[in-house]
Amino acid sequence: MSSTKERIHQIAEDKSAIIADMNQSLWGYAEYGYQEFKSAKKLTDVLRAEGFEVETGIAGIETAFVGTYGSGSPVIGILAEYDALPNLSQEAGKTDRRPIEGQKYGHGCGHCALGSGAVGAALIVKEYLQETGKQGTIKIFGCPAEETGFGKCFMVREHCFDGLDICFSWHPMDTTRCFTRSAAYYKVRFDFKGKAAHAGRAPEDGRSALDACELMNVGVNYLREHVISTARMHYAYLDCGGDAPNVVQETASLLYFVRSPRLKICQDILERVKKVARGAAMMTETEVDIKVLGGMSDYIPNPTASQLLSDAFVEQGGPDFGEAEFAIAREFLAAMSDEDREKALEAGSRVNGISKEEFAARPMNTTVLPFCEKDRETMSTGSTDVGDVSYNIPTGQYRVAIGVPGITTHTWPFTAIVGTSIGDKASQAVARGIARACTMVYEDPSVTEKAKQELLDETKGEYLSPLPEGAKPGEGM
Repeated sequence: MSSTKERIHQIAEDKSAIIADMNQSLWGYAEYGYQEFKSAKKLTDVLRAEGFEVETGIAGIETAFVGTYGSGSPVIGILAEYDALPNLSQEAGKTDRRPIEGQKYGHGCGHCALGSGAVGAALIVKEYLQETGKQGTIKIFGCPAEETGFGKCFMVREHCFDGLDICFSWHPMDTTRCFTRSAAYYKVRFDFKGKAAHAGRAPEDGRSALDACELMNVGVNYLREHVISTARMHYAYLDCGGDAPNVVQETASLLYFVRSPRLKICQDILERVKKVARGAAMMTETEVDIKVLGGMSDYIPNPTASQLLSDAFVEQGGPDFGEAEFAIAREFLAAMSDEDREKALEAGSRVNGISKEEFAARPMNTTVLPFCEKDRETMSTGSTDVGDVSYNIPTGQYRVAIGVPGITTHTWPFTAIVGTSIGDKASQAVARGIARACTMVYEDPSVTEKAKQELLDETKGEYLSPLPEGAKPGEGM
């Protein structure tokens, strides 16, 4: 057998058409959380065809699954996601806004590539285990509804990840490097109920639920000064009480995200937000019903798992983008505003160690940045339910470049980019990198004991689930 590095490259190349087909299929399905029926079927069909044992409907979620190959320890988990976002439908490769007719959702966070690259990695690992005869098990988990439904939290609650020795994941971004820590958050609904009245003739008879929402938001805005600077509180109106201004609105509702570096801090801030809501209800003589829908724990980058991923990606290299991919990227660079284009060129030249002119010709980050301790300590204010897995299993997560720097996730340009061959090539690179990290574990199983001790040192064995008692998948979405 050739060197492991060369063999993984060869297997990835052999599986490249399968990986690209998964990315394109999932991108086209673009299904919302807990509705990923076609996407889950596509991935499980591939796994079964490749010789995996597949169990569907795990954790009581129809679109969740686990595919297993091999036997014995070490047992490695790989996390796949495949849910899309609302209002981000967009034609692939188009730099102007062009939603696809009849399609509401779009992969503006690149989960089509995420799922495809993760499954691709499992396929490579299966071939490695088969060819080398090494002992070990690979488990690929299909994890629904990461964006708004905290699917992995339910899977943790139902012990789906028990028995894993180590776990790997990744996410599309605009650079290739280890994930930093991420924030925890709670998702909470506030429903106000008042009394309707004619706003012109008898406003004194009414009690405005809309006024209560307005006062709550004002109160929370004042609260911002008195919480830690890294906390975030975001809100959206779910119900404004109707569109008639001459009616005292009987009902109105708000959806809040309360975000901070640790779930316990979120919990403390949320209790203060609840007091503001009750105060608003008291001032307006309305009633408020508060329902915590769920949340996500902060992500803990395990040092050993992160180092393994970093070493693997440095060895295997980033995406093999060619002229076709760079041509697409140049179109998106040209479509940026002058200010954003200059920022992209500055960032790209710095990361890749080349001039801005050189980067403008090939405007995607192709450099793999090695893991450093700063990656573990830097705090991202975004969130992921990978965090809940990371409190229970030593977890490493990588980010891989898809697209021009500055084109962020959760946008329609990101949808447009990930649906091209750029997404296909990135998925293939991810499959190589994660697969190589897995083979490193099979070559030296002792690393898992070190990783487990690091996790214990970090958490002291404590895990606070963000799910309220009795919560069910899909509620409140």
